[in-house]
Amino acid sequence: MKERDGKLGLLELVGLVVGSIVGGGVFNLMHDMAVGAGAGAIIIGWVITAVGMVMLALTFQNLTMKRPDLDAGVYSYAEAGFGKYMGFNSAWGYWLSAWLGNVGYATLLMSAVAYFLPVFGDGQNIWSIIAASFILWACHFMILRGIESASFVNTIITIAKLIPIFLFIVIVLFAFKMNMFTSDFWYTPSGKFEFGSVMAQAKSTMLVTVWVFIGIEGAVVFSGRARKRSDVGKATVLGIITVILIYMLITLLSFGVMSRAGLSHLTQPAMAELLQSLVGKWGAMVVNGGLIISVVGAWLSWTMFAGQLPYEAAKEGSFPKIFAKENKNGAPITSLTVTNICVEIFMFSYLITASAYNFFYSIASAAILIPYAFSAFYQLKYSVNDDHGKGRMGNIIVGVISSIYACWLLFAAGTNFLLLMSLLFAAGIPVFWILQKKDNHAKKVFGPIEMTLAIFIVIAAIYTIYGLIVGKVTF
Repeated sequence: MKERDGKLGLLELVGLVVGSIVGGGVFNLMHDMAVGAGAGAIIIGWVITAVGMVMLALTFQNLTMKRPDLDAGVYSYAEAGFGKYMGFNSAWGYWLSAWLGNVGYATLLMSAVAYFLPVFGDGQNIWSIIAASFILWACHFMILRGIESASFVNTIITIAKLIPIFLFIVIVLFAFKMNMFTSDFWYTPSGKFEFGSVMAQAKSTMLVTVWVFIGIEGAVVFSGRARKRSDVGKATVLGIITVILIYMLITLLSFGVMSRAGLSHLTQPAMAELLQSLVGKWGAMVVNGGLIISVVGAWLSWTMFAGQLPYEAAKEGSFPKIFAKENKNGAPITSLTVTNICVEIFMFSYLITASAYNFFYSIASAAILIPYAFSAFYQLKYSVNDDHGKGRMGNIIVGVISSIYACWLLFAAGTNFLLLMSLLFAAGIPVFWILQKKDNHAKKVFGPIEMTLAIFIVIAAIYTIYGLIVGKVTF
């Protein structure tokens, strides 16, 4: 008989890893992939992602084990390895990713609600902004009162998002047609494999894959609940492989029931519209219902997280001290308020761009590449210079591969998104100055390398503003 010791075995750990990674982005995955890539390139993209994400997960696991003192968040690895300015930029990027992702969640949620209440249109009109704002500030005041999500709510949310996903996979599997899947497999002018074109397509999928894997670093938080410490690494790898298989089935099976062009023109959430084309309205109702519950839960969790993140960073001296202010219930009042005001302001972009969801998941994915990249670089640096224990060579290999993958992701993000990111990181420079001068009483804010980087970011931001005005930089 299984021992009931309150600890988790391998299977339960795998389930927690899967549940922590799979979020709202999966419901639009086939559309987001099909916009710029054919089935062949998507397979290559997923193989690259599988190797890279497993290496990143092992990076977070190894650093958690080897440097338990760095417990302020993944951004703390950047400061430990590369100084305060790099640490701040890592924390800043992580925070940007958290709340910009919430802007994306808002439009995805309202587009699902619009299926039942057409007044919300495509989820990006003024009524969507009003309704999303109400939900945002309802979450805000719930958190300020100290209300936390109970475990049974998380269980309901997990079931709500997994049922439509597995239902979709089963139905699409039976409807799959191999001749449709192989039609325009490489999506090239000649119809054959062309290395440059196919790799450019695979590159276009990278920000999509990062978006649906945001939170991968959370997989290691379950280590303290494991019955056997050795199960943590196994669960991390098995969980990520399971998620990749689910994602691959969703995207690739979709190419067997609808053409790439058809998938690229689906409205969000794409899974609902595709399932409706196969089984009728009830399919779309199931997906949209599950998506609403899933995104509401994810939005509440990420609202809490986005507010908590600068609060924790401020307590460690990586963010201005004002962000560490609490109310009488112990909630991070300043951090949460500033964060949600930013979300509110950016919601009005729904009225400017018709692709708000795609834009914000791309920006959120690009922003989180900074802390991910610095974590990979620190894994390599620490393994080479300071790790003299068992498995050192394996950790160096993990550091090398995860660093290469991080650099590939930054390259794959593309010039436009990196330029747009320079605006957001340039906005962080005065915040860092205040942090160092007022809170940390530093005599010197920037070192030579840090000053060079800051100047480069400012120049890039100025060029980006010019590019937006003349049309050289676009969303």
